[in-house]
Amino acid sequence: MVAWLSEAQKMNHVESHEEASTDRVMFGFWIYLMTDLLMFAALFAVFAVLRNNTAGEPSGKDIFSLPFVLIETLILLTSSFTCGLGMIAARNKDKAKVMLWFGVTMLLGLIFLTLEIKEFSTILHEGHSWRDSAFLSSFFVLVGTHGLHITSGILWLAVTLRYIARQGLNHHKIRKLALISLFWHFLDIVWIFIFTVVYLMSFIN
Repeated sequence: MVAWLSEAQKMNHVESHEEASTDRVMFGFWIYLMTDLLMFAALFAVFAVLRNNTAGEPSGKDIFSLPFVLIETLILLTSSFTCGLGMIAARNKDKAKVMLWFGVTMLLGLIFLTLEIKEFSTILHEGHSWRDSAFLSSFFVLVGTHGLHITSGILWLAVTLRYIARQGLNHHKIRKLALISLFWHFLDIVWIFIFTVVYLMSFIN
């Protein structure tokens, strides 16, 4: 009986320690996301100021393809949905579904990234670079920064899935997936703003 109580106390202590550790990690990650948010806010502000400074070069309306960007947006939104399904599977400790849904999320992220690179490549191929005008500079920096974040998310997810495939799901892996999920949804929200402010408004004005 005494041994059982001692074991129960030990388990409670471990659980309390893990909960406190998770809270600290989540808090730290939220601070990171806030700093990232400030950086994107600054990039959006710069783009808003410079968007009409085309210096005789084409404007957004001339070089953007709205249907193409809409496909990119739908792909990223779908990846956010599969990411959510992956997190539900992680909470249920269903390793097979975690691998499936986060694998699909990673694949959709790769497709999105490929389309983004293709868009940049097309614009450059048509003879419009970031050096041509303040508008193009701010466009490449803002959208390119988002693309770099997507790349980081894909790499982070790939490494985490590899460890889960080898070692299985545990408390630490689920916490890591929760952080990745948070990061992914954050990038999704940033992209919605990019779609609205950068692309959609180019055709409205």
